[in-house]
Amino acid sequence: MVEPVPESIHFPSEEERILQFWKEKDCFQECLKQSKNRPRYTFYDGPPFATGLPHYGHILAGTIKDIVTRFAHQSGFHVDRRFGWDCHGLPVEYEIDKTLGIRGPEDVAKMGIAEYNKQCRSIVMRYSNEWETSVMRMGRWIDFKNDYKTLYPWFMETVWWVFKQLYDKGLVYRGVKVMPFSTACNTPLSNFESHQNYKDVQDPSVIVNFPLLDDESVCLIAWTTTPWTLPSNLALCVNPEFMYVKVKGHSFKATTCKDSHLSFRFPGKTLKGKRYKPLFEYFIKCKENGAFSVVLDNYVREEEGTGVVHQAPYFGADDYRVCMDYNIIQRDSAPICPVDSSGCFTPDVTHFAGQYVKDADKHIIKFLKENGRLVNASTFTHSYPFCWRSDTPLIYKAVPSWFVRVEHMVEKLLDNNGKCYWVPEFVREKRFGNWLREARDWAISRNRYWGTPIPLWVSDDFEEVVAISSSPFPDPLIGVLMPFLTLCLHSIDGLTIPSRCGKGQLKRVSEVFDCWFESGSMPYAQVHYPFENRREFEDTFPADFIAEGIDQTRGWFYTLLVLSTALFGKPPFKNVIVNGLVLASDGQKMSKRKKNYPDPSLIVQNYGADALRLYLINSPVVRAENLRFKEEGVRDVLKDVFLPWYNAYRFLVQNVQRLHKEEDIQFLYNENTAKPSDNIMDKWIQSFTQSLIQFFKTEMEAYRLYTVVPKLVKFVDMLTNWYVRTNRRRLKGESGTEDCLWALETLFSVLFSMCRLMAPFTPFITEMIYQNLCHLIDPASVEEKDSSSIHYLMLPQVRESLIDKRIESAVSQMQSVIELGRVIRDRKTLPVKYPLREVVVIHQDPEALRDIQSLQKYILEELNVRQLTLSTDKDKYGIRLRAEPDHMVLGKRLKGAFKSVTASIKELKSEQLEAFQKTGSIVVDGHELHEEDLRLMYSFDQMSGTAVQYEAHSDAQVLVLLDITPDQSMVDEGVAREVINRIQKLRKKGHLVPSDEITVYYSSEPAGDYLDKVIQAHTDFILATTKAPLKPYPVPKNASVIVQERAQLKGSDLDLTIVKGAAVSRAPLTGPACAYVNLKVSLNNKQQEGTVLLENPKGDNKLDVEKLKMVCRSIFKLNDTPLVNSDLLALSGKTVSVTAGASPKATNGSDSVIYFPSPVECLSGDVGTLLLANPAGQNGLQHAGLLSETAKVFGLRGRRLKLYKDEDLAEGRLSLLYKPRL
Repeated sequence: MVEPVPESIHFPSEEERILQFWKEKDCFQECLKQSKNRPRYTFYDGPPFATGLPHYGHILAGTIKDIVTRFAHQSGFHVDRRFGWDCHGLPVEYEIDKTLGIRGPEDVAKMGIAEYNKQCRSIVMRYSNEWETSVMRMGRWIDFKNDYKTLYPWFMETVWWVFKQLYDKGLVYRGVKVMPFSTACNTPLSNFESHQNYKDVQDPSVIVNFPLLDDESVCLIAWTTTPWTLPSNLALCVNPEFMYVKVKGHSFKATTCKDSHLSFRFPGKTLKGKRYKPLFEYFIKCKENGAFSVVLDNYVREEEGTGVVHQAPYFGADDYRVCMDYNIIQRDSAPICPVDSSGCFTPDVTHFAGQYVKDADKHIIKFLKENGRLVNASTFTHSYPFCWRSDTPLIYKAVPSWFVRVEHMVEKLLDNNGKCYWVPEFVREKRFGNWLREARDWAISRNRYWGTPIPLWVSDDFEEVVAISSSPFPDPLIGVLMPFLTLCLHSIDGLTIPSRCGKGQLKRVSEVFDCWFESGSMPYAQVHYPFENRREFEDTFPADFIAEGIDQTRGWFYTLLVLSTALFGKPPFKNVIVNGLVLASDGQKMSKRKKNYPDPSLIVQNYGADALRLYLINSPVVRAENLRFKEEGVRDVLKDVFLPWYNAYRFLVQNVQRLHKEEDIQFLYNENTAKPSDNIMDKWIQSFTQSLIQFFKTEMEAYRLYTVVPKLVKFVDMLTNWYVRTNRRRLKGESGTEDCLWALETLFSVLFSMCRLMAPFTPFITEMIYQNLCHLIDPASVEEKDSSSIHYLMLPQVRESLIDKRIESAVSQMQSVIELGRVIRDRKTLPVKYPLREVVVIHQDPEALRDIQSLQKYILEELNVRQLTLSTDKDKYGIRLRAEPDHMVLGKRLKGAFKSVTASIKELKSEQLEAFQKTGSIVVDGHELHEEDLRLMYSFDQMSGTAVQYEAHSDAQVLVLLDITPDQSMVDEGVAREVINRIQKLRKKGHLVPSDEITVYYSSEPAGDYLDKVIQAHTDFILATTKAPLKPYPVPKNASVIVQERAQLKGSDLDLTIVKGAAVSRAPLTGPACAYVNLKVSLNNKQQEGTVLLENPKGDNKLDVEKLKMVCRSIFKLNDTPLVNSDLLALSGKTVSVTAGASPKATNGSDSVIYFPSPVECLSGDVGTLLLANPAGQNGLQHAGLLSETAKVFGLRGRRLKLYKDEDLAEGRLSLLYKPRL
């Protein structure tokens, strides 16, 4: 049985309840079990580090992954979802170094590598429980029990296999390369790591002189922002194509000097080979190899500096290349690199030994100044790379590393990238494509300890190298090595291999793998390929889907593609969604230190995971743009999406329960047997829903979440603010049971479809709603074997027969008219409660006007107007467009021309502005203006006489005019609506539901003032809406007061009190409360008399003449006999008298007349007349029958009714105030 839905809801608490439901039912595993025989959909989850707590970036990426994989399951696939952990590398070591105060390799050596790695292992999964709790609390379904960790021996075994494949293909080499180097972490970084954390910094800027040896009065002038590299200077480089000049004894670029300073001009190539005096004598021996001379290269630019670049070959990639070209350094020569792994000068640099390079800058500048070599010293602000882990400045430093060759396969990488489908697409061609085009060989080794050891054993001179790996045909050495690998990583370093070349014992290289190499190997390592699951992997590779942040274009996306291309020659994934970054509300990077963002766990605690999920997904971040996170945005999801959705669901359940209580009808929905409704709004919302399902499937299959979510959010608005709003009376049964059932079936169908579409996005609220709605589904219509969770259900199929684009277009036209009318009301401060006389709709398309006409009822009701007028002729109403410039926008752009352009704008004709409305641009005085530059307004031709009467507003298609002429009767009705609004709000305050019987008492002070008169004149109008008797004070002493309120309205004090029970007082009835006719029937010399009601006791379903004849034939057994000498025939051709009040006397030739005694009461719907027998005197009612008929007439089926003899509710025998003549 469907449960009542409470008025208020705390979404986070409901989510906790759903989490418990999923846990008890083991829903995720059951979901996987149900789909195990379906086609496979492969998903790779990029492994995070568990050394920190999850942040909004993790939540966002996890939500995207959850949405897509849930959708894949709903679409009929089996989707394995395994969580992975990145356990090795800098993030772990950096935490240990901070905790234990380790500053460099010497400290690790003192501790011992075994102990160091033990400490690392101890914190690897420090926050794993918090991660699992956070991920599950966000509603993400993923397998933590069957996870993978990069420290698992079987994972590392595959990593070795991957490396061995690369080595055997000749793609691995050892080299010295200038690389980004983290002095805090004592290790080089790959190029893509160095690009992850740039900051604007202020560095020293120095200009230094280099006297030429052949004429020390002439100096070359060089500029640098890294003074700490000057002790390692070995050359100066100039551009051979630039023109250089000799100025006042110094050399500068020609482009930076004035002619008056020039003494000599020459090309850069003439400086080649010029020798100069070194700044320092530390490496003077290099002079033998050509050091301290001028070299040439085109990399020197003229945009900055002096055109003379100082060369420190082991601290700059270009410096290294140029000096190699000039043989100043050789590949096998000892590096001139006097900086250790901690970034401190070695003893070679005697003046600054032991100083951290950045700290030494000021001392070097001082030294240069004291020795006459400093020309100028200042500061320079520029963008500089920082370590992504330690957040300290990187330096560029030559280190021996192991590399994977990448540069030779750039074209293949680009080709494979072209086979991948990227969302958004520009990432593939721009950001990722550009990165691939500039790809450099990948340094995969790290001079660290906690990681997968590189399986290379080498001789002391590195001439003999042996790569070890497990394989399906294992190396005989692996049987010895693998047990050590399994037990502890560092133990393997003690193992040696005999040389095959007579070079003694081969020892393992000291480096470990870059953790990016491990994560790039995860497609293979997570399934222990090729040692296990070989066929399963090869059948499902490449992956169908991956997703991560845009920062991974130079991280995980890149390493996946490089390894996949190198190993298999194909891409590792077919589809990828790239999200942007989540920033703090001020646009800065989220920082724990600055505390510039709200804790994610508190956001979930306050608003729920669904709200956070939908906020993130319905934002620019899904289009790879950045999002400024704002807590109020999450709150708005509750207010604008979830609460309206919840209220629509609650309204459905309320009316299903009302139907059962009052009509004894058990509502069960069966899509296959539901009768199609002929109501246009039912047809519209059904069509709109099916169109949405069609769009949803197309766009989700294209992974375009950023187009899907706005449509889903808009659908909630369409359902709640348009369908439910315009059909409330039908849903409450006020237009009859059959129409009520149509509306309820429509609303249920739409809500059920909506829940299935939204389930991947908001898994909690959809489960909550479904767990109640499922009791209203006919079991015969359920296709799934197990439908106990909404996440077991497949997506709804598109029912194309329900799609009617014409109706969708018509309703869209209606919505435009209503929204334009609301804008006018807002602009003129005319609340919708106040009725207006007329709305005029002007449209050039007659078909559109016909569509609008067909929905006239809704337009009149929503805009609260009396009349709708349609026209294609705006000139009839004297309307013209005029334009005003946006002073702020145009003034800033046009500056001096603004005044003249403004004058021209005001002279633009209405026809020109109409064209501007359609095209969005117009040229004024040679300046092209757009929509944001102008404000269009409507004015009325004074000659037409309509200027006072109408206010206009328009979109590009339709023009709406509202008659805003004041009308006192309409103003009065508006005030009455204000009273109704106060009553309904008070009703809500008292937690009342529509079926609660109440009486409203009121007092308006001063009595007899405007408000009091309005209420008295509109009592029946108020009663018809509130369905509750409205009576003046005083409130009876024995009344049970529910809620009371006093407020100001229209200058009067309005007191309202709601009490239990519907007590109604009125003047005694002197006749039937409904229209009736007395009949005298004469047929075959037989006289019959009787009374027939011309309307039902509630004042509707009135009989016309034909229906009256049919009733007479049925009741008086006339069959098909013509009516002879009956009242109707006797009155033929004569004037029929219709009166009100007491029954008039019969006129000549007439035995009965039709009259309407005081019909107002019966129209109010709470007083009526029942015949105790039919007009022929048969089928008389007894006590039980009277109760039953009363319940039918007044919609009170299922209620316990009692009969009272008077309106004071005195008990006893019922005294009939009037008995019809039979």
